[in-house]
Amino acid sequence: MTEQTQQQERTPVDFWFDPLCPWAWMTSRWVLEVEKVRPIKPSFHVMSLAYLNADKDIPQEYREMLEPAWGPVRVAIAAAQAHGDDVLLPLYNAFGRRIHLEERSIDRGLIEEALEEAGLPTSLADAADSTEYDEALKKSHHAGMDQVGMEVGTPVIAVEGVAFFGPVVTPAPKGEDAGRLWDGTLLVAGTPGFYEIKRTRTKGPDFS
Repeated sequence: MTEQTQQQERTPVDFWFDPLCPWAWMTSRWVLEVEKVRPIKPSFHVMSLAYLNADKDIPQEYREMLEPAWGPVRVAIAAAQAHGDDVLLPLYNAFGRRIHLEERSIDRGLIEEALEEAGLPTSLADAADSTEYDEALKKSHHAGMDQVGMEVGTPVIAVEGVAFFGPVVTPAPKGEDAGRLWDGTLLVAGTPGFYEIKRTRTKGPDFS
């Protein structure tokens, strides 16, 4: 982090994630790189792909893939309620490494390991199979998704009154490359009437 970046006032950046999504994981790694080279202060929040798609006409295979996704987001909400929102990033880091880097299935063992790594009680894993936190989950979800519409997924980023889905990028840029992408993303997203830039993905997530 440069001395200039340290001295500048940091701009709050809100990031909504579902631990299941590999593209959100990629983008979160990029945002953490941006924090090193631009004066931003990211805060992490929970959305739910399972909730987002609950009433949509989606392939049965995709619906079945989303079913285990309820567990981590419920646990994340329970953890934040009990220990504060600052636990969300370390918990997300712990979930993400296991789900995306180690390519493990989501089960209670994975959830308990992630909680332990984040310094949280493993008893919070009970929330995975409970609907007790679903209203709070939906509130967190809508805080992000209502800014961009329900036709996109995760990640959602909001900064200084501008919210957008993405960017979808692989591998996550590092150093000043991350900063330049941030600058450009804010430029296009902040343009009145701007909605979309897109091209066909030709490769999957590269976690290197």
